[in-house]
Amino acid sequence: MALICWDLYQEILRDEAVARLHQLGKVSDGDGYLERIFMSPAAVRAGNLIREWIEDAGLRTWVHFLGNVHGRVEGTNASAEVLILGSHLVFRHHFCGICIEDLSIDGKLGELKRPVEVIAFSDEERVRFQSTFIGSAAIAGILPVSALQITDKSGVTIQDALKKNSIEVTEEHLQQLRYDLKSVWGYVEIHIEQGPVLEWVGFPLGVVKGIAGQTRLKVTMRGSQGHAGTVPMSMRHDPMTAAAEAIVLLESLCKHPQDFLSFDGQCKSYSLESLSTSLVCTVGEISTWPSASNVTFIVDLCGIDDMGREAVVCELSNRLYQICDRRSVSCTIDLICDSELTSKLKSAAYLGLKRMTGSVQDEVPVLMSGAGHDAMALSHLTKVGMLFVRCRGGISHFPEEHVLDDDVWASGL
Repeated sequence: MALICWDLYQEILRDEAVARLHQLGKVSDGDGYLERIFMSPAAVRAGNLIREWIEDAGLRTWVHFLGNVHGRVEGTNASAEVLILGSHLVFRHHFCGICIEDLSIDGKLGELKRPVEVIAFSDEERVRFQSTFIGSAAIAGILPVSALQITDKSGVTIQDALKKNSIEVTEEHLQQLRYDLKSVWGYVEIHIEQGPVLEWVGFPLGVVKGIAGQTRLKVTMRGSQGHAGTVPMSMRHDPMTAAAEAIVLLESLCKHPQDFLSFDGQCKSYSLESLSTSLVCTVGEISTWPSASNVTFIVDLCGIDDMGREAVVCELSNRLYQICDRRSVSCTIDLICDSELTSKLKSAAYLGLKRMTGSVQDEVPVLMSGAGHDAMALSHLTKVGMLFVRCRGGISHFPEEHVLDDDVWASGL
């Protein structure tokens, strides 16, 4: 009888957690699809909804002026270092509240041995502004006041967006948001994998052993206007063909770094070995504004080995300049952001799955994350741990994104 009650209890908790994720996914600025960007009306509504859930769970709540939603319970030792559970609310990968829901319904919040704080970070995706981790970077104390002047495609700055919501932010305010290093014990984040590995191996959860360092470059190539039919090929200064050659070069460099990089003081053999398995380079945006004589594209480079990634950036930059010189076009390369490799990550995934199923036959997969996460910012503040949850087809940020109900619950356990 006790086993039946426990199974029913788990089903109720799982169904409620999944229902809340679906409810959050319906809070959107768009009609018929999910769009929720930094400080938009939907983002504010989502924050209010999450705050309501956290209050219902019995936590003390507050929202700070960059939009982060906080919930805290002191446990049996309010003076101990706090464990932070976090995720972002831009899209719907917000799993952190599941753990608190389990504890609160089971009546265990008061038994916690240290304070626990749940944070729904206001922005992580750089969808609106070309700046990641706005909310978590503020908590970690690494968000410079100059970041408030970053603009979206409409010319609106972060500070403008905050003012529209009657929020004034100064450097002093940012300093107040920073958590004391000595006050935080650690940070744990749960996120969908955004890749196909867990589905392929048939496992609901994976432990993240490291997050790829990330470098973003803005490459601008400028040539000269020339009539499409009258300027001979030998006299053309076409930045579009230069950009095309550069993008193909990027693909070759990142697929086969050993063919481009040498074993010297900057790139050791172990770096090349790591690069061959972890390096991912893509061009996610390209434009020819205001005319075909100006081409701009954004390069994303991700790699778990910081030294090797820096060597790739150096080699790529040199070769891009060579392409532009040969084609008689100008080239500028601007560094948008460069995030350092985070700490090695550990988790109790095995114990959670054992609690759910009674036994676990295989080892929990250990993965490397090629995408950036709030844990990268929090690693400047404390030690971090991260779990990946299996998702269908590895698809994320599209309507086809899907996670099994049992996998969601497994992450909570």
